[in-house]
Amino acid sequence: MNLEEQYRQLPSVDELAGSLANLEARFPRALIVDECRRALERARARIRAGGAVPGALGHVVAHELERLAQPSLTPVINATGVILHTNLGRAPLATGEAPPRYSNLEYDVAEGRRGRRDAHTSPLLERLLGRPAIAVNNGAAAVYLALHELAAGGEVIVSRGELIEIGDGFRIPDIMERSGARLVEVGATNRTRLEDYRNALNERTRLILRVHPSNFRVSGFTGKPSLEELSLLAREAGVPLYEDLGSGCLMDMRPYGIDEPTVAASFRAGVNLLSFSGDKLLGGPQAGILAGDAELVARLRRNPMFRALRLDKLVIASLETTLRHWLLERWDEIPALRMIRLTPKEIRARAGRLVRAWGRGGVEVIDGESLAGGGSTPEQTLPTALIAVEGDAADLERRLRAGNPPVIARIADERLLLDLRTVAEDEEAALLEALRQLPEAKP
Repeated sequence: MNLEEQYRQLPSVDELAGSLANLEARFPRALIVDECRRALERARARIRAGGAVPGALGHVVAHELERLAQPSLTPVINATGVILHTNLGRAPLATGEAPPRYSNLEYDVAEGRRGRRDAHTSPLLERLLGRPAIAVNNGAAAVYLALHELAAGGEVIVSRGELIEIGDGFRIPDIMERSGARLVEVGATNRTRLEDYRNALNERTRLILRVHPSNFRVSGFTGKPSLEELSLLAREAGVPLYEDLGSGCLMDMRPYGIDEPTVAASFRAGVNLLSFSGDKLLGGPQAGILAGDAELVARLRRNPMFRALRLDKLVIASLETTLRHWLLERWDEIPALRMIRLTPKEIRARAGRLVRAWGRGGVEVIDGESLAGGGSTPEQTLPTALIAVEGDAADLERRLRAGNPPVIARIADERLLLDLRTVAEDEEAALLEALRQLPEAKP
């Protein structure tokens, strides 16, 4: 049977849409017709590829319509133990709702005139960081804005060991190029000396850039100047020292197993401007925070790109909530901080209760490790307790992932592992119900 004959076996768009007339009470007819057209196009493509004429096209279209009617962005239960899980939205957000209708986003209620949208976050940031600060829509945007305003048409000195790649293939040199700044690489991948920076200085130098390697570690025969040394050199040259700090750690987290440099330490060392992400160790929504010398921050805010990269009202509401929890030291109101601060003893007690309530054979609580994740603290782990499940680990993982809500777990040593560090207590009932749907272990 040739292609034309196979094509003729397919219904027309009108015929297929007519067979779905019962769905018109729930879906616009135009949408039904459009999905019928898409289904027929896919069917023809399948025939051209040598496949058989597909049947049950009406069921295919009905399934697709039902899928379109459901939210794509849905909650999942993160039982992986990775706190800042990049694929699961990084930092879980603190409880707080944006105004559902109108708000004073850019309106000064007291004065009765137009206001500034960053008035809701910048004062909190300044109190927390001790420097003027603004926020844009992510960390890469923060780097771009800083380079575009402070170094476009000039040169930026950076160590070869800091030319990092961030998420989804984006690289610092590419962002630099788009900003209009010229990259001047100094030193080697593993060692860069202060003299390397000094020798690269000239009349075209606009910035010295330090990039904290928050998503990787170089060990062995390594070396680089301290921030204090770079700060002194920058002052001698009359150019700012800018640090892309990455994770944005606001307090010493070493007591909890995370060793990351703090914002305060960078400012004490003499950094003029720094940037970090809002959805990493800050524990807030996706954002890029820029803070530093008042003159530099004022320039960034006046740059036309600041408007292009600004936050929307939903992110502002979430960021404001997170910053206020930080300011008032409500650590447990910030989910990521609460998870980081959990002790192995607390997690083991919760895991034991869940295992007993489940009552399934082939399950035990074992020692294990959690990760901060999200491009933060590479190779640093937090001690935890894991629920280890015997059986076909791949099949169990797929079943949990296919549930409602999906449960995301991990597999190691051919066992399914669940880490309650990243499971909120109010999610435990849903997790237990999902676990009870799993088949019993075979004797």
